[in-house]
Amino acid sequence: MDAYIVKEGKRLRLGYTTGSCAAAAAKAAAWMLLTGHRKETISIMTPKGIALHLPVSDICMEANMVSCSIQKDSGDDPDITNGAHIFAKVMLADAGISIDGGRGVGRVTKRGLDQPVGAAAINSVPRQMITENIEEICRLTDYHGGLSVIIFVPEGEQLAKKTFNPRLGIAGGISILGTTGIVEPMSEKALVDTIRVELRQRKESGYNYVLLTPGNYGADFIRMGMNLDAAIAVQTSNFIGDTLDICKDLGFQGALLVGHIGKLVKIAGGMLNTHSKYGDCRMEIMASNAAACGLVSNKAAEMLECVTCDDALRIMQENNILAQSLARIISRIDFHLNHRGGDLELGTMIFSKEYGLLAKSQNADLLLHKITGG
Repeated sequence: MDAYIVKEGKRLRLGYTTGSCAAAAAKAAAWMLLTGHRKETISIMTPKGIALHLPVSDICMEANMVSCSIQKDSGDDPDITNGAHIFAKVMLADAGISIDGGRGVGRVTKRGLDQPVGAAAINSVPRQMITENIEEICRLTDYHGGLSVIIFVPEGEQLAKKTFNPRLGIAGGISILGTTGIVEPMSEKALVDTIRVELRQRKESGYNYVLLTPGNYGADFIRMGMNLDAAIAVQTSNFIGDTLDICKDLGFQGALLVGHIGKLVKIAGGMLNTHSKYGDCRMEIMASNAAACGLVSNKAAEMLECVTCDDALRIMQENNILAQSLARIISRIDFHLNHRGGDLELGTMIFSKEYGLLAKSQNADLLLHKITGG
């Protein structure tokens, strides 16, 4: 892929996701199956709006089946799947388009992930990309029957051992991922510098209090759950501690942090950089706080096996300790924020997609009033 971004003065090459590879391989295989002709290159449009023109490898053509692969290229972003061949096998079927995973693609074994238990770990956006590209080929070839698509990755089971998949409840291979179809190299310094610029703009515009949120989940909740313009919030990504340092440096008086419990619960354990590469202690923190509120040991052990925070919240709710556990978690988040924030007036609101607003600091409403002026 010959596309670049510049970060920290460095020219970094973009890559493309396993989801893009799967969609491109499926499109090429469908075209070869329905036309009977080989396809050495294939083009797809990614959700990000960037077109990919990719070489097709490992072509195998039979009367009712074609398989081929696209080699993953993560650009200048380090990725354990870089160079892996993502295969698609497309077969004739009676009706509709079915998508499943084969060898080397993980299978979901625990609740709360993008796909239900038992399904192949091919996430929603890649599934949509595969379907749309297959439908395009059906229209071009005037084909009105069905097609069955199997995505497989021969080295996927070995690659998965280097990922969080076994811990998350995905067995037997890698996940087929990607929300934009494009892999963009990330620079921590560049992200923190961007946060500083945005906060400086707010301060110079006369604001003494600021609304903070880690990312898109928080922005969606601010818009739909709080009925506010999400643009008023500064996105911190994983850099909660760095953002508080910047707020102090710039002379802000306070901030309200709004975020998904899956991100912010880590702060209750003292993690002020919430990136998964520094640890994933969500269940340990939730289980320990629930146990402190009376959750019996076997239920705490069950909570430790949960994949998602929503599943852990379910156990709290079923055992009638949800409110007090969340109050305890909020108090621990506030403790660590205030330890880092010094004289800043700080508060927190946490939510989940399933349960909505979960808990908030005692001063959260006051801080929100100071931020919005209403």
